[in-house]
Amino acid sequence: MKLWYQSLARESDAIHYHPLLRKAIDSCVDSGTKVDIHGVVASAGMGVFYRILRHYDLQEVIRNAIRAEKEGYDAFLIGNFSDTGVDEARELLNIPVLGICENSMHLACQMGASFGVVPVSQKQTPGKIENARRYGLERQMVGAEPLDSSPAALKQAMVDRSLKEQVMAEFTACAKRLLQRGAEVIIPAGGEFNVFLADAGIFEIDRAPIVNGIIELVKMGEFAVKMRKLTGRYTSKRFHYAPPTGDYLKRVRDFYGADLYPGAE
Repeated sequence: MKLWYQSLARESDAIHYHPLLRKAIDSCVDSGTKVDIHGVVASAGMGVFYRILRHYDLQEVIRNAIRAEKEGYDAFLIGNFSDTGVDEARELLNIPVLGICENSMHLACQMGASFGVVPVSQKQTPGKIENARRYGLERQMVGAEPLDSSPAALKQAMVDRSLKEQVMAEFTACAKRLLQRGAEVIIPAGGEFNVFLADAGIFEIDRAPIVNGIIELVKMGEFAVKMRKLTGRYTSKRFHYAPPTGDYLKRVRDFYGADLYPGAE
């Protein structure tokens, strides 16, 4: 089995993050599963903050999604809590496409009756609330308690032990406030402190599960591939993710390129 893990961390900025991401992934994969981590190169990976910047990140994610299916990957995993490109890639591809935020929220609902989210910063909080609404899980989400941080500060925490300890203490405080508000499960909505938690082996706080989005995404990716091999189906192509067909498909490919919608007729 071969999985494409799409990070939105810029390759040149992830020299400390990607080794910890690799360690977290290698700690959980089945024997025979190969997970290739890809960051972004052409874009800056800043779409987690601003909608127009997400447009530029999206273009690279889609190009990589097409490349993943063409190169024989069994699933495409989007490892950024913005879930940039999930719907578009599902419409384009035939292989399973999973987003880390959607996956984490749905799994949290299997672990408890309610969940709370810890975003990286206050600016990222509205996007997580929007995602819960989009996935039909707004009632299960008790709220969000963001860190007083930023992606840049979390990158610095990769190499500064005292800063890392400060981040982890702040995460714990945010999580406990969510528990007091009624959350039964905690979702850390940032790759950086997911790798910190995985590295420390922390998966629970005050008897409440902590959903480690990275580990859960990879394991669900393996499950999706196994189910597709077992049943021959995974993503519905009936309405929401249906590709164009017939003459319309031909016109699309003539204009945008023959790579679009592999397998569609």
